[in-house]
Amino acid sequence: MAGFFKSLIQRFTKPDIDWDDLEAALIAGDLGPRLSLQIVDELKDKARTLHGADIVQVTREHIRKILPETAQPLTRLDGKPKVVLVIGVNGTGKTTSTAKLAHLLHKGGHKVVLAAADTFRAAAVEQLEVWSQRLNIPMVKGPPNGDPASVCFEAYDLAVKTGADFLLCDTAGRLHNKHNLMEELKKIHRILGRKDSTSPHEVLLVVDATTGANALQQAREFNKIIKVTGVIVTKLDGSGKGGILVNIQQELGVPTRYIGLGEKVEEFQAFDSKRFVEELL
Repeated sequence: MAGFFKSLIQRFTKPDIDWDDLEAALIAGDLGPRLSLQIVDELKDKARTLHGADIVQVTREHIRKILPETAQPLTRLDGKPKVVLVIGVNGTGKTTSTAKLAHLLHKGGHKVVLAAADTFRAAAVEQLEVWSQRLNIPMVKGPPNGDPASVCFEAYDLAVKTGADFLLCDTAGRLHNKHNLMEELKKIHRILGRKDSTSPHEVLLVVDATTGANALQQAREFNKIIKVTGVIVTKLDGSGKGGILVNIQQELGVPTRYIGLGEKVEEFQAFDSKRFVEELL
């Protein structure tokens, strides 16, 4: 994740700062119009004593105030599996992120069960099954185009039977048909509620950092359908952007919990806001 804004030190130096150019540069880094304007306004207030390096520092401090200092990790529950729904549109890396999260939890000493609940996309089920076998983590699947809720229901039973700490459910992401998606998620919620009225305990939304404003729009839409408790940001491995996660935090109050940095299963980690800001800027 290259320091996308480090060029600001060279490009914007006292006394001839082009504020419109600076705002455009911030927006290009996916910080969005609202946040970019806030930063520029703060910089203008300090313009008399401003130097190029100060622009980066003020921007860093502004972003740090928005992001939580530490990402809240997934913690186990006593006596029952913690149910985690992984949601997101197709193409964001949702299924791969589900597998990588399972690997991270498994590596941390937790027992995990996977539910291949994206039953309308055969490739997703097959992909998760390959990961399941590779990572030696049990998975439950249903017939093609089967009922996703019944897959989660069966997977919950397996999680209880095996004493699993976490049940990760890879769900469908057909946001273009929001009514069907909403009804499907409601049914999963209702069916799992027969096993545990407090589930799902976490809802993690997967977004692709390279899609910029589209990722924010996806977060808005999914958050209307089901309360999102955290974000997984993928493809932070070279775009030099990623500012969209700051936008999601500011507008929706939904923190980034995990980030994907590449294709390998190990290239997935808990979000570190301090490191993120240093590398972004």
